[in-house]
Parts: sequence; C-alpha cells; structure tokens
Amino acid sequence: MPPDREDPRLTVSRHAAELFLERGVAATSGDDIAAAAGLSKRTVWRYFRSKESAVEPLFAVSSLRFANHLSAWPLDVSIEAYLHAVVRPQDQTPREIADDVLAVRLVALLPKEPALRSAWLMSCHAAEETIIEMVARRTKRWSTDFDVRLCGAAVMTALRIVDEDIATAAITDRRAFTLPEVIDRMAEAIRTASTLPICDPVEA
Repeated sequence: MPPDREDPRLTVSRHAAELFLERGVAATSGDDIAAAAGLSKRTVWRYFRSKESAVEPLFAVSSLRFANHLSAWPLDVSIEAYLHAVVRPQDQTPREIADDVLAVRLVALLPKEPALRSAWLMSCHAAEETIIEMVARRTKRWSTDFDVRLCGAAVMTALRIVDEDIATAAITDRRAFTLPEVIDRMAEAIRTASTLPICDPVEA
C-alpha cells in the first residue's frame, strides 16, 4: 500500500471501537459496524474474521508506533534518555493522538469485555516482532536466537501490562498521569523485563 494511503481496515476499526465503547460488544453486530462505516456487510467480513477482530488495526497502529520508536533506538543511548527524547505528542498528528486515546479507552474496557482481548494480544504480537529485531540489533545476535526472542517477548509483555495498568487507572479510576511519569513507567518496565543487556548504551 502506498505510504500516503491509509489502511481502509483502520477506518472500519475506528467505527467498531466507538460502537463497542458506546453499546458494548454483545450489543454491537457486524451489520452495525458495516452501517457505521458506510460499507457492505460483505466488505466488513472480508476485512475481519469476527466483529471483535475489527479493533485489531486500531490496537496495532498504536502498539506498532511505539515499537517503531524502539526500532530506531540509537546504540549509544540509554532507554530512559531515548524515550524522554522521542515520545513527544507534539510530533504526532491529531489523527494519531485520537487513535491512541481510542485505543487506551478500549484497553481499559478489556476487564468488562474479555472478547476483545484476543484482538489486543494479536496487535501486541505484531509489535513483539519489531521489538525482537531491536533486541537483535542491540545484542549483535540473530533475531531467531532463543534468548533474543525471549527478551523481546518479555519486553513486550511488560509494556502490555504497563499499558493495561495505566489505561485502567486513567479511564476507570480517573487518575491523571504526566507524560514523564508514563515514560518513566515504560522505561522501568523495559529495563526490568530485559533478559539481555540492552537498556544501557552498547558499542556500535
């Protein structure tokens, strides 16, 4: 797909997310999603294997954005310094920020809507592959090595838990977080979960 063209599934995903948040998963049908997106039912079912999976693109675009940040992490910079330098909402488009907020609201809904968890985990798995490549680069090892994959999986799991905890606290408990607080939590999670020495500067 050309870089200037958005995945049409993402547009449908946004409509599905809004419906799930407004009505709940059980009260939302595939027909409802198709109508909201202005598409035929056949098109929606061609895009997605189930109505719950319709939110995968929304989850994925947010998860992969952060994973892509990690893929660009310079070798000579620590995780804390790097994240504080590159996680900048002012560098995001209004659409990207809106997508992130919508994804956070959905993550906070997971305890009440467990049917959405498979979509969340699928998006996390896609981001995990990018993180594994980052671990391989920082350790100068193959991405297929067991220890590299284990480290990447551990880091992604830690980030997923941070996302879930912060989303629940922010949306359900109405707790306010500053951006530095969120970045510190993420950096700490990555450092704690890393089973290989990737968090401090490494030699080029």
